[in-house]
Amino acid sequence: MDRPTVDGALAQLCINTIRTLSMDAVQQANSGHPGTPMAMAPVAFLLYDRVLRQNPRNPAWPARDRFVLSAGHASMLLYSALHLTGYDVSLEDIKKFRQLGSKCPGHPEYGFTPGVETTTGPLGQGVATAVGMALAQKWLAAHFDRPGHEIADYRVFALCGDGCMMEGVSGEAASLAGHLGLNNLVWIYDNNHITIEGNTALAFTEDVAARFCAYHWNVMRVGDANDLGLLGHALDTALNESERPTLLIVDSHIAYGAPNKQDTSGAHGEPLGEEEIRLTKARYGWPPDAKFLVPPEVAAYRDDVVARGTELEAEWNGRFAQYAREFPELAREFERMQRGELPAGWDRDVPTFAPDPKGLAGRDASGKVLNAIAKRVPYLLGGSADLTPSTKTRLDGGGDVQKGAYEAEIYTSASASTAWAPCSTAWRSASSGSSGRASSSSRTTAGPRSGWRRSWSCRSASSSRTTASASARTAPPINRSSSSSRCARSRIWSRCGPRTRARSSRRGGSSCRAGRSRWRSC
Repeated sequence: MDRPTVDGALAQLCINTIRTLSMDAVQQANSGHPGTPMAMAPVAFLLYDRVLRQNPRNPAWPARDRFVLSAGHASMLLYSALHLTGYDVSLEDIKKFRQLGSKCPGHPEYGFTPGVETTTGPLGQGVATAVGMALAQKWLAAHFDRPGHEIADYRVFALCGDGCMMEGVSGEAASLAGHLGLNNLVWIYDNNHITIEGNTALAFTEDVAARFCAYHWNVMRVGDANDLGLLGHALDTALNESERPTLLIVDSHIAYGAPNKQDTSGAHGEPLGEEEIRLTKARYGWPPDAKFLVPPEVAAYRDDVVARGTELEAEWNGRFAQYAREFPELAREFERMQRGELPAGWDRDVPTFAPDPKGLAGRDASGKVLNAIAKRVPYLLGGSADLTPSTKTRLDGGGDVQKGAYEAEIYTSASASTAWAPCSTAWRSASSGSSGRASSSSRTTAGPRSGWRRSWSCRSASSSRTTASASARTAPPINRSSSSSRCARSRIWSRCGPRTRARSSRRGGSSCRAGRSRWRSC
């Protein structure tokens, strides 16, 4: 992670600007979701300030890190962060939130707003799309990178909530990401325990952390969304993970700071109300009657972020120029993908099918066409779950994408809904630094494996950093499982370290299940 670029006071000012812009925009539109932007503003700020490698002046820079707001109903979190970091999202755009023709629609829409990587709204689909983006990066790196020339080294981050975790598509995509070892992927789970109907205990009591351990993910948790230092340590660990994707569970208060609506469903899908906003701004130390306020210090900070992004892209452009001199054919192919173009003569070998009384099954004809195109389009990729023999979509000599073997042409998945979310993303993203081939193989799923580790790897540190502040609640279990609750006093932990064995221990006066051997600390 890059070193912090701002001091603590300016960071807090930026965070509160995200919160207040979100509250004001939702109130003015009389529609929307203010609670999550208020809760996750510190996470969004940390990502855009210290983690994401992006250039706000060129949102289509191929080597940029991708950020997906899977919890699309919290769109003002994204729009406020984009405004603060110099993207072409003006204060006037934010004032027109959810209005016809606005650059800030109710849910993020790809192609309408600079900095929005994919359309999100239906819960779970954003994180599934992020899996496709991460897989596309792995393919690009395997296909284009050469020793000393890493031109496709971006990372993928997604922010999701309880609703995303409840959806089947997110579980299927997570299973695939774990199977493929997509260590360039980080999901940040906003664990606030609130749905639009009330507490998640009404319908959602599973142990999310244990499920992701079973998917072969690196699982960590931070007990306070406002602790930038702890969040930074956790993200550093995620970025240094070499074998697995990471799920970072962050405990938060929906509508943080609102005296009457914090931790309630009343902040989930409706404005806070003018009086509640005034009271909340006063708690932030903000002028209670100021609307859409961006302090001068924050405006100056935006200019610094833009300058940093311009430098990052300039440095990459220099590296790519050197790459093009040494590998001109590969460079031309890479640039063609960015433009969304097909190679000359891509359809030269496409067969024709004369009328035949007996006829030819459509799937057979399709398979012949796909293979004809694949010979001339190296970035035609795809997958059809376990139906390849039936759908005739195997590409001759294509091979199956597996962990450590990402340049193959066939995505392998347990179900069609998982396979096509990432594949369609890879194809669509070809013009912006991802990839797209069309075919599949089968994947065998099994019951509990040797990789399943029920044990905890808890960290109960004695330093003041891991001591809950007076204003922060004790970290709740994930989600209320008895095994999780034993570790409630540890504000950051990492689970499913390699070769863990279950044993009982006592740390800090609380009983935990701890790993005997190595565990992943932050």
